[in-house]
Amino acid sequence: MKGRWLWIVIGANLMVLVALAFIYPHLMLAPGPLMAGHAELSTDCFACHTPLRGAKAERCIACHALPDIGQRTTRGAAVVSAKPVKVAFHQELIDTDCMACHSDHAGPKLTQRSRKPFSHALLRAQAQQRCESCHRAPTDTLHEAVAGDCASCHKVQAWKPATFDHDKFFPLDKDHNASCVTCHSGNSFKQYSCYGCHEHTPSNMQAKHREEGVTEDLRNCVRCHRSASAEPEGQGRGERGKGRREKD
Repeated sequence: MKGRWLWIVIGANLMVLVALAFIYPHLMLAPGPLMAGHAELSTDCFACHTPLRGAKAERCIACHALPDIGQRTTRGAAVVSAKPVKVAFHQELIDTDCMACHSDHAGPKLTQRSRKPFSHALLRAQAQQRCESCHRAPTDTLHEAVAGDCASCHKVQAWKPATFDHDKFFPLDKDHNASCVTCHSGNSFKQYSCYGCHEHTPSNMQAKHREEGVTEDLRNCVRCHRSASAEPEGQGRGERGKGRREKD
């Protein structure tokens, strides 16, 4: 008999707790206070949450119209950013999953990192290539002569470390201590030219290389001249003055 009453008491307490969770969810279940912008919803959990299903993106975009995110508030006022960067990138997301990045509750420190941080993989491929639409261009001496083409050195997975190593292509030694634009024109680092500094002209070099049996495209100088060394290296090296290619 005693055990039966014990189960009745336990069951009654559970029923009370469940009832309180539905009547006062902001007190019983909330992981922390809401952000200031949503403070008026503190007692209305079901404005964002569906019972037993959690928060849904459909509830978010009912107030935050996707075309206006980052540009206008829910009341139609223009967004004024303290930073001189464009923040309207939500329109470029491949999926509308607000909870992948956002949590409106300031939960305990132990759970604050439970949600996933922003990932560039959430953006469409075209948006991933337009770094300047969200990020300010760096102003240090290394980047001041560079415009665009961030992906030639940086990856969207992490800004640091940069992966480009110029020495793998051509060492910038004391004889070639020049600015980027000296060899790379138009802020394009996919192509280069050596003729901006060297006295020889393309036509003269073409004739000289033909005499030595070199028939490759001479626009790609570093294929043979890997450094400031006087002797050519690599697959275009030839026996000077003998009119034929060196046999491997």
